[in-house]
Amino acid sequence: AADVDAYHAALAAAPAHTALWVMIETCAVAARLDAVAARAASTRLAALVLGTNDLAKEMRARLTPGRTPFQSILTASVCAARAHGLIALDGVCNEFRDLGLFSAEAAQGLEFGFDGKTLIHPDQIEPCNAVFSPSAEELDWARSMVAAFAQPENAGKGAIRVEGKMVELLHLEQARRLIAIADMLGG
Repeated sequence: AADVDAYHAALAAAPAHTALWVMIETCAVAARLDAVAARAASTRLAALVLGTNDLAKEMRARLTPGRTPFQSILTASVCAARAHGLIALDGVCNEFRDLGLFSAEAAQGLEFGFDGKTLIHPDQIEPCNAVFSPSAEELDWARSMVAAFAQPENAGKGAIRVEGKMVELLHLEQARRLIAIADMLGG
């Protein structure tokens, strides 16, 4: 956490939009994720980035396709990021020629709640965008949910039925986020 403060101070003369991204690549940082992420309240900290290669070395863990040794840190990283309003980025996939493995790892990151994935090769851009971009089906569902909540008869309701499913305001928030992502990506 002290390092975040030091880097924040070093950015004093940098443009206001310059942000800090913390790499989670040591066991010491992994053990203090919440304290590090909490520095976002008073610094330019904007993102937590998982550094699985360095973390594997420190943990003496193996980088396996299912990333079993890292599942707890994947979850903890996303939770710390969400608790403090930060972006969460999944670590790199070293097998840059195996786009099937990359896509599976990116999909796993999405399932854990990561906002995106760090890349090491240009060939990873397209599959990464495919995984982290909302699908047409997801967008249709999101738009129908937003439209349903906008109906006058649903004003002020915390839960409604959309296409036979019960949805709550938290689902509406998720739907709006998906639409915003699609809009940002030009979809």
